Amino acid sequence: MKKILGILSVGLLVTLLVTSFTENKESKNDGDTGIHFEKMTLAQAKKKAIETGKIIFIDCYTDWCGPCKRMAATAFKDDRVGKLYNSSFINLKIEMEKDADGPEVARMYQIKAYPTLLMIDGKGNLVKQAIGMQSADQLIALAKSVK
Repeated sequence: MKKILGILSVGLLVTLLVTSFTENKESKNDGDTGIHFEKMTLAQAKKKAIETGKIIFIDCYTDWCGPCKRMAATAFKDDRVGKLYNSSFINLKIEMEKDADGPEVARMYQIKAYPTLLMIDGKGNLVKQAIGMQSADQLIALAKSVK
């Protein structure tokens, strides 16, 4: 029993250290690089999309999704991706289980896996959808496919 508790304690300690390192690494990268996700509701984004003629890019994620976290720490932080997405789209992140718009977005667009990336117009029509973790190059290709 002591060996099991010891192993569990070491595992927990390693997990905490890795999480701490990852969070610190991510916070250092929060400068001007990568995609800037706007803090607004989907309704506000739709209104802005109609006014600007831009498409809305939505990162549909959950807090427990490993690939979502990995993409947020890598591809979303890429300078090339940020430059393209920040100039061409209204960018939103929606936590599908906790954010107010999450359950409705999941129902409307039949989200069944995470991450799911949506491109929608100002009326809410689906323009493009990508399921699963995407690299920076894949995100650039996705953006170019709808421009």
